[in-house]
Amino acid sequence: MVDDTRFRVRYRLLADSPQEADQRALGIALEQTVEIPGDIVPAGYISDEIVGQIEDIRPLSGNAYEAEISYSPDSAGDEVIQLFNVIFGNSSIQQNIRVVGFEPGKVIRERFTGPRFGIEGIRARSGRAKGGLISPVIKPQGSSVKQLAEIASKCTLGGADIIKDDHGLANQKMAPYSDRLKAVSAAVADANAKTGSSALYFVNVTGHTGSPVDEAFQAKEAGAAGVLLMPGLMGFGVVQALARDPSFDLPIMTHPSFTGPYVLTPETGVSHALMYGVFQRLAGADISVFPNVGGRFGFSVEECLSIAQACRDPEGIGRTMMPSPGGGMSVERAGDMVSMYGEDVVFLLGGSLLRAGDAIGDAVRAMRDAIDGLNTD
Repeated sequence: MVDDTRFRVRYRLLADSPQEADQRALGIALEQTVEIPGDIVPAGYISDEIVGQIEDIRPLSGNAYEAEISYSPDSAGDEVIQLFNVIFGNSSIQQNIRVVGFEPGKVIRERFTGPRFGIEGIRARSGRAKGGLISPVIKPQGSSVKQLAEIASKCTLGGADIIKDDHGLANQKMAPYSDRLKAVSAAVADANAKTGSSALYFVNVTGHTGSPVDEAFQAKEAGAAGVLLMPGLMGFGVVQALARDPSFDLPIMTHPSFTGPYVLTPETGVSHALMYGVFQRLAGADISVFPNVGGRFGFSVEECLSIAQACRDPEGIGRTMMPSPGGGMSVERAGDMVSMYGEDVVFLLGGSLLRAGDAIGDAVRAMRDAIDGLNTD
């Protein structure tokens, strides 16, 4: 009988024989929990519950094997950082091991509630009941606060749903965090008032003060409608802290900066779906940004679809979340993108918009019209 209280992780590993595969799996089970040799593991609770249990090992093609190992929820507690540490802490430093699957089990599902807003909440706050959402990125780095606020205003007037800081906007002297936060929040609010729209401004929080949580609350007080976080740089614990704090009450968008090494090598790291779908939901993000197919990053159609599926999987942790592909997005590609991703998606627009110059609002409106004119039934 399967113990549904334990969570299960599937690892793809390379080995020269079934015997070596068995030894590698045992090594993972020990390394991810007690981190001591098997012959000195204390009997009882530690050996019976805490040590990872090898549930299955099966051969794949060539010298590849898939090992399923289950872990006690006691080893993770209710901290997302420790959960990820158990899933792939020390073993991530070893060669030829890749995490390809995760099943939370009953207890982890109860402890980790996932996104606070998810797809329905983002739609409610943005006022976009159906169809894909459009999210222009205000940039480039080096622009003044005034210039960024003007871009945000024009994009909002053009029909944008989410105004997103470029992730390269931190606290540089050209556009300091506090000044940019106040100016862009005010610009978006003013444009919303003129059009009756509900565009949301997501400010990039980097933790330059030493406390990203405090900066996120500063964003809320200044009128921002959401925050952009980079868990690859600041850690998933910040995402969880804000998602779980009832007094914060703003949606969270996560950016993939610094996560490439986790996914790009097929023999190591974690799968694309896990990094940009499952892990983001576990931490509590509402929107997950990832590189789009056909852009400058080289993700495949299959990888992008696996991410979107993990974000919106009804069997996933908590509420479903919005996938947000970015890169290579344009009016010309709108049909293909809607056909590929469907309606529950946030389309990021960056460089293609800036080419429009002062007519950037018209470019946003053209994208809005293109998406709204497509039948995705």
